[in-house]
Amino acid sequence: METQLNFNNELSGKIALVTGGTKGTGKAIAERLLNAGARVIITARNKPEMENKELHFISADLSTSNGSAKVIDEIKAKFGQLDILINNLGSSETPGGGFGALMDEDWEQTFQANLFAPVRLDRGFLPGMIQQKSGVIIHIASIQGKLPLYDSTLPYAAAKAGLINYSKSLSNEVAPKGVRVLTVSPGWIMTTSAKRMMERIAQSSNGTIEEATESVMNALGGIPFGRPAQPEEVAELVGFLVSPRANYLTGTEFVIDGGTIPTI
Repeated sequence: METQLNFNNELSGKIALVTGGTKGTGKAIAERLLNAGARVIITARNKPEMENKELHFISADLSTSNGSAKVIDEIKAKFGQLDILINNLGSSETPGGGFGALMDEDWEQTFQANLFAPVRLDRGFLPGMIQQKSGVIIHIASIQGKLPLYDSTLPYAAAKAGLINYSKSLSNEVAPKGVRVLTVSPGWIMTTSAKRMMERIAQSSNGTIEEATESVMNALGGIPFGRPAQPEEVAELVGFLVSPRANYLTGTEFVIDGGTIPTI
């Protein structure tokens, strides 16, 4: 039997949560889902610089159990259900210098934000998705899960590798119950923060922003496409994956890196 899909307003009636949704890729994903008709909730520790009244904001530190519980409880109380969960939150604030420069606190803080936060939110919202026999969970990982930069982001890369493995395992468990679980692993994304970093590098090296960008791409081993991704490009992939058009996709990792990873 053929399934008729309506691509216009295709997420109408769906309730979505995007963590880390106030800036960068998270902001682009939230706006993409909003434009597709979903009611969108965003979380972050701080309010967005430019408030969008169509997005329901919850202030919370998801790297803590209390912060995760606050988001879960508030969404259940105000919305009663969740159809789409985008675990986008990710951060790396550890010092460079390899493993010897890292203390237990560096590892713990990084894993709390990048692995344990998604696990806690999944645990909070999955029972409702299973009960309604539908739902989509997207874990935003990173190509560093397979291409780690040991000098500067060792805990982050390890946490993202764990997230990729966990996402696959979770999919195998809940796919028969009607819930799709997918992973999106971006490469370097030219967010506002990345642009500011390019400006700092250019200033410190007395070079241009273009030269700074090229130096970072070279440090990554090169990007065959010739540039970083734009947040909207990652958001478009996520928008497709949560849509009815992707109903048969689950348990898969989608890499969006302009060809950065040099292997198949």
